[in-house]
Amino acid sequence: MVPTLALVAQLIIALSIIIVWVFRFDNIVLEFKQYGLSTLTRSMVGFSKIVFATLLVVGIWYPALVLIPALLMALLMISAQYFHFKVNNPIQKRIPALFLLILCLFVSAVSLNWIA
Repeated sequence: MVPTLALVAQLIIALSIIIVWVFRFDNIVLEFKQYGLSTLTRSMVGFSKIVFATLLVVGIWYPALVLIPALLMALLMISAQYFHFKVNNPIQKRIPALFLLILCLFVSAVSLNWIA
């Protein structure tokens, strides 16, 4: 049985990604310009995040699908931290990605116990 807290974390990650990448896309465009990243990079990152978020939701019913998307999402959140640091963004801009990173690592850890 999957712990309820892990399921809630999966939903928080997925909903956060969807909200930011669909409904707040104008902010994403500005951030990627600030980081000096291309439109292609932004599109690839957005596509990846939406796919991983979708797999985390599907993983509620198929737990075997959770580990890899959670780890890859964590990697993207580490990358986000790097770029926030690179352009010297204030801590309040770094907190959302840090929070999602922690949730992704938590979900990954729980997922490892499901598989083991």
